[in-house]
Amino acid sequence: MAQNVIVPVIDLTAAAEGSTVPQNLQTAIAFGSQTAFSANNSTDVIANTAGFYRIFGVASSQNVSTGSSNTASLTMTDGLSVKTIWALTVDSSQTTNSAVISSESFDFVVFLASGESISAVSSDFLAFVKGSSRQIADVNGNLVNPLGFTPQ
Repeated sequence: MAQNVIVPVIDLTAAAEGSTVPQNLQTAIAFGSQTAFSANNSTDVIANTAGFYRIFGVASSQNVSTGSSNTASLTMTDGLSVKTIWALTVDSSQTTNSAVISSESFDFVVFLASGESISAVSSDFLAFVKGSSRQIADVNGNLVNPLGFTPQ
């Protein structure tokens, strides 16, 4: 006599149980994975390898005379043209005999295609851009975990 029995199959992988690494942990800054950058009256290339990057930091700009402006910015280039993607400009042309100081933080993710780069740019010695970056995925979208972290 034959009997029909249904045998359940249980998937016990990490993906099936929902224990994959949350996005906020995967993009964490780690000592061995981060790269600091700083621009003061200069340009500092933050990243120039294709992939996805988390970029965060602070910019400050100040003026001590009227009629001038200073800019702290982040720019991207493909080698032919430059695009400003974030900027802090202090323009003191409307003030008289007073210093104008401004500071802003930033935290975002950028994608660089092959041949592109992102840079921190300071137009003057009174403008600063400082921060940190970490590659969070390669050009194909494969996640790059923080150095030393191995998901279980």
